[in-house]
Amino acid sequence: MANKPLPEPIQKRFSVRTADEMWRKILTEGNEVMHEKRARYGRLPANPRCNHCHRPFAGIGGAYFRATHHLQKSEKNPRYCSGCYEFLAQTPGGAEFELTMLFADVRGSTALAEQMSPVEYGRLLNRFYDVAIDILIRADAFIDNLVGDEVTSLFVPGFAGPDHARKALQAGQAVLRATGHGQTGQPWVPVGVGVHTGVAWVGTVGGADGAAADFTALGDNVNITARLASAAAGGELLASEAACRAAALNTADREARLLRLKGKSEPVAVRVFHAA
Repeated sequence: MANKPLPEPIQKRFSVRTADEMWRKILTEGNEVMHEKRARYGRLPANPRCNHCHRPFAGIGGAYFRATHHLQKSEKNPRYCSGCYEFLAQTPGGAEFELTMLFADVRGSTALAEQMSPVEYGRLLNRFYDVAIDILIRADAFIDNLVGDEVTSLFVPGFAGPDHARKALQAGQAVLRATGHGQTGQPWVPVGVGVHTGVAWVGTVGGADGAAADFTALGDNVNITARLASAAAGGELLASEAACRAAALNTADREARLLRLKGKSEPVAVRVFHAA
């Protein structure tokens, strides 16, 4: 389906023929119309907001779009506004390219949950989500998923720009600072971060009825990022050498580690970053 010709208006809008061609162009080169929308809507206060266009769901901005455009969270995928989701659902597809991925994980969450009531633990995770999502969205990342105690995000070149690896590393350190790492005393929640740059397939994946159900990244490099986040101690950001090279960073003064990651036959070289 993804390689079938798109409707003629969409072909003209994006100067492409198929959905996969459209996604490759948008995700690697960007879309000027969407860049303008994200920049404009991103200035409106209130999170959460649509992953795709950054329209806010809450506050004055959310009330405005509900009243004037009848926009709200999609019933099928609440991470998108109804307008963007309908467009994505009508044009499933994706592309394989290099991007940077950032996973942020609450460390010792099982022990934390034992020490708190369910309500208190829920409030703690929601506070973590709010802080991390706000930082990542401002860094031009896509929020891929919220899974238990983890936030996963994608720094796509077409939206984050050619310096997507550097933006991801800076955002990861900002998440550590915002959760109280690098300060006197204990952080209000212990967080470990993994950042990796590599080729993955990014696009929409279908549900049982054939409609697009999610926007995500798939592939071995996604798994590597998840493993790095799991290996990071509280207050640590583990960045693969690939991410450091893509960010053009001089890491000579950074601690180097060679990690044996679950499911990987070869060790992965990383550099260690902290909040400061």
